[in-house]
Amino acid sequence: MEHNPDRICVWPGYFDAKTSRRGGRRVPRDSSVLKPDLEGLYLAARKVGLKKIKREEGTSHPQRPYGKEGRLWVSSSGAKQSIGANSKEEVLQLIGGTWRQMQKDRKAAEKEQQAAGPRTGDRRARSQRKAGQRHQGGQRSSFKKRGFKK
Repeated sequence: MEHNPDRICVWPGYFDAKTSRRGGRRVPRDSSVLKPDLEGLYLAARKVGLKKIKREEGTSHPQRPYGKEGRLWVSSSGAKQSIGANSKEEVLQLIGGTWRQMQKDRKAAEKEQQAAGPRTGDRRARSQRKAGQRHQGGQRSSFKKRGFKK
């Protein structure tokens, strides 16, 4: 691709919480996410308010040629108009903070759904939940009640 000074290239690897700053992370730890992917990056950028975005899938970062993570092209003039970001670092931190919050919200919703248990009428989920109720020592409750020993 030819060079266009109006475009900002954003890689998902910039937001990886497992890598160090030296390893390629470009945002602070509190703005980084676990297992970043192109789809999550795109959704976070849209949620921030960026409109001029182009996804490029299957490309690898020059320092990480083994991973085909893809990249996002963001218009810098569009970013300045829509969210008021003057630099690439501002754009990255805004996207990172939003993405981190999205990931936290999704995890909380999953935990809440797990705590609620299976829905009424969901026989398969109910039976799976009840089947594995074991007590300490790996014995079922009926085995202990009968007075058997190990």
